[in-house]
Amino acid sequence: MSKKEEEKKERVFLGRPGNNVSIGIVGMPNIGKSSLFNELSNLHVPAENYPFCTIDPNVAKVPVPDARFDFLCEFFKPKSRVPAVLSITDIAGLVKGAAEGKGLGNAFLSHISAVDAIFHLCRAFKDTEVEHVEGEVDPVRDLQIITEELIAKDLAYCNTQVDICAKVVQRNGQDKVKKQELETLLKVQERLKAGKDVRGGEWNIRDIEVLIPHQFLTAKPIAYLVNVSTQDYITKKNKWLKPIFDWVQTRDPGATIVPFSASFESHIMGLDADARKKYLEENKVPSALPKVILTGYHTLDLIHYFTSGEDEVRAWTIRKGTKAPQAAGVIHTDFERGFISAEQMGFDDFKSLGSEAAVRAAGKYKSQGKLYEVHDGDILFFKFNVSNNNPKKK
Repeated sequence: MSKKEEEKKERVFLGRPGNNVSIGIVGMPNIGKSSLFNELSNLHVPAENYPFCTIDPNVAKVPVPDARFDFLCEFFKPKSRVPAVLSITDIAGLVKGAAEGKGLGNAFLSHISAVDAIFHLCRAFKDTEVEHVEGEVDPVRDLQIITEELIAKDLAYCNTQVDICAKVVQRNGQDKVKKQELETLLKVQERLKAGKDVRGGEWNIRDIEVLIPHQFLTAKPIAYLVNVSTQDYITKKNKWLKPIFDWVQTRDPGATIVPFSASFESHIMGLDADARKKYLEENKVPSALPKVILTGYHTLDLIHYFTSGEDEVRAWTIRKGTKAPQAAGVIHTDFERGFISAEQMGFDDFKSLGSEAAVRAAGKYKSQGKLYEVHDGDILFFKFNVSNNNPKKK
C-alpha cells in the first residue's frame, strides 16, 4: 500500500472526548479485570485536583505519565499540579448471551456505552484456583465472544433506529436530515449483519455526523490487553500472543496489543521502593502500567498542551489536529468564543534554552492565530476578549 493510500485509510474517530476522557475495561469474568483496575487505582490523581468530580467505586482517575509535565512542575514549583488524566472504568464481566441480557448483560453493556474507548482484556494464563467461565483458557475464543456480543447489541439498537427513521421518512420524504440518517443506518445495519464492527467501516463526513450521536459500542476505539502469568511476562514468551495478534490483525488491523501481568504488577506493588527497584532490575522488566495508560490515551489520538506558572502547571487534553481556538475552549468556552491569539513555545525549546526569556530572545516564542494546529507538548498562553473591554489572558 502506498503512503497516500495509508493516509487515506487513517482511522476515523467516532467519539467526542474532551478534557475528561474515559476508557472501560471489558472482557469475560475471571480474567484479571478487577486486578488491573485495582493496580491502576493505586496510581490515582489526588482528589483535591478534581473537587467537582465524584468518582464511583468502579471508576478511577489515573495520571498520564509525562516527563515534560514532571519537568515543568520541578521548574516552576507551582501551588497546584494537574496532570493529564484518564478515567478508567471497571466494567463487570460479559458472558456469551450478554446482548440478550444473560449475566446482567444489558446493564454492563450500558456501562460500555458511557465510555469513550475500550480496553479489551483477555486472559492468557492458566490458574487452577481461578476457573474460567468457559471451562478452559482460550483468549482468541474470548475475544470473539465479546466482539460478537457487542455487535449483537449494536445490531438490535440499529434495527430499532432504522425502523424509527424509516417511518419518519415515509411520512415526510422532504426531511433531508432523516433521509441521510436512514441511509447511514442502513449501511451500519448491513455491516453489523455481516458480523463486522462499525469502527472499521468506510464512512464519509455525512455518515460521521450521523454516527457520533448514536455512539455505537463497536464504533469505540479499542486497545487489546493480554493478561499473562508473571513468568511469561518476565520471559516475554506466551503461546497465545501470536494467535491473538493474528486475530486482531484480521478483525481490527493496526490496533495496539499490550501484554501485561496482573500478578506481576500486584507483586511489585506490595514491595517497598528499594525492594521494587531491586526486583525490576534483577528481572530486567519494567511495570507495564505506564504503557497501558499511555496506550489508552493514544488510542483516542489524544495529545496535551501545557499552561504553566508559579500558581499552576496543568496539562490539557485535546485531539491531535485541534486548532488553537478549540484548544483554548477546553479551558473555558469564553476562551474559544473570544479567542485573539495563542502565545506559544515548544517544550523542547523551553527546556533546552532554560527560560521563557531565552526562548523569546532566540525568536522561538510566537503569537499563533486561529489556524494554528496545536502540537503535543506546546506551552500556551491565550489572549481572548469576550467584550469591548481590554483583552484578557490565560
